[in-house]
Amino acid sequence: MIIACVACVGLVASCGDGRNAGLGAAAVEAVGTGEQKVEAALDGLLRAPEKNRFSRDDVSIEKRLTYDQHTLADTYPYKDTVRVFQFDKMRDRLFTLDSIQQEMARWAILQNRKNWNGKAPNVKEYTTDEYHQIADRWGVQRTQSAPLYAVGEYGSEAPVRYGRDGSLVRLLGYNDDSTAFRVESFNAPGRWEVPFKFVKPIDAIRFDKVVMIDRTNQNIATLERDKGENWLVRSMNPCTTGEHVPPHAYVTPVGMFVVQDRTSRMMYNNGGPVIVGFAPWASRFTNGAFMHGVPVNNPNGSPVEFSSTLGTIPRSHECVRNATSHAKFIYDWAPLEQTIVFVYD
Repeated sequence: MIIACVACVGLVASCGDGRNAGLGAAAVEAVGTGEQKVEAALDGLLRAPEKNRFSRDDVSIEKRLTYDQHTLADTYPYKDTVRVFQFDKMRDRLFTLDSIQQEMARWAILQNRKNWNGKAPNVKEYTTDEYHQIADRWGVQRTQSAPLYAVGEYGSEAPVRYGRDGSLVRLLGYNDDSTAFRVESFNAPGRWEVPFKFVKPIDAIRFDKVVMIDRTNQNIATLERDKGENWLVRSMNPCTTGEHVPPHAYVTPVGMFVVQDRTSRMMYNNGGPVIVGFAPWASRFTNGAFMHGVPVNNPNGSPVEFSSTLGTIPRSHECVRNATSHAKFIYDWAPLEQTIVFVYD
């Protein structure tokens, strides 16, 4: 892939006073509402630079499967329609990932799983959503999120918006009085100040493994970069994403995330204290969203390989269900804090 020599392009320009510019709130606001803004921001993140003579068309994707069970074709029938793997969107996101890595950077993850780092304060403009949770005007809930403050406002003003747990950010340094990190965010485009406790610096220098999750077509693909800078498709499978059913089931959020932790058996309950089952080979990337195998509604039961509901319609609580052997493949293949997950429509 020839984009290895591309000079780094500015992700988000900085105004004279150092506040957000580029794809800031006003630009994103014009695109649509909620998750449409996140997808549009990621799609347009690197569309601006004209000096870059390379394009998304220069991103090379080759199919070299290392997991070959339950494999779907590039285009395949579903009921009375046709579903596809959206390689154009994969290429867009790989180009974005390659481009943001063209200069040395220190990376970090926004983290607040189960509000372990404290509940974020209210943002300047907020609503109460269908889940009876406080959310910002982009639809990101306060719970399990990190507060994002405009540059220069941490300690004196309320945050502008929330950053989802698991979001990749670039560390830029500290704020003026060294009480917070300054970061560059991609899911919430711009430069922000974030309290230390919500930011986890990571050792990753380069991200060479990617999981692509398509909510529209209910499929999942894994890709990794070879030494020659080509992206190799390692698996192409059906999956099932989250559905919007308050108060407990959430859609799997769109955006760019990092695989943060994993467990071989993710136990789950029925909304109370009683454990009613488990999901095998679970890899978490945001909030309570895991990529895992077929759920087993018996905590002492045996794993189940496949379900006829995979690849049909959203039906999980936020997670991404896979064939169990594919979940195990991801579990073994994707190194923690070094694997990117893209979710898109």
